[in-house]
Amino acid sequence: MFELDARLAGDTYAMGDLPLSRLLLMNDARYPWFILVPRRAEISEVFQLDAPDREALWSETVQLSEGVKDAFGAHKMNVATLGNVVSQLHVHVVARRREDAVWPDPVWGRPPAVPYDQAQVEAIKERLRVVLGSGVAWA
Repeated sequence: MFELDARLAGDTYAMGDLPLSRLLLMNDARYPWFILVPRRAEISEVFQLDAPDREALWSETVQLSEGVKDAFGAHKMNVATLGNVVSQLHVHVVARRREDAVWPDPVWGRPPAVPYDQAQVEAIKERLRVVLGSGVAWA
């Protein structure tokens, strides 16, 4: 049974579900930062997914990256699976702009986060709806 890691749940807003993954928005308004979490129990590494799920995860990552790059005018997309703090398999998809808070350095471990307000979260969800279309069960 899939259960979202408590730390991910506490640090993010649920945007919806793609066919394989839960789509989350990191609660840090400094960057358009999204996380995909495959809805599979006790998976911490990509290689633990079966072949169809690996293909689906990569497809969702590419779809999200392309959509976010266009919707948020990113100069570069950062895509990573780290898992050193939260072992549950999750993929970070971060839109980077040359003028963002820490460019060109990584965003990980760069406090303090700037929380979104609810209106900002809804506006981001609407932008995602335009670029991701009907393939998402929106939260």
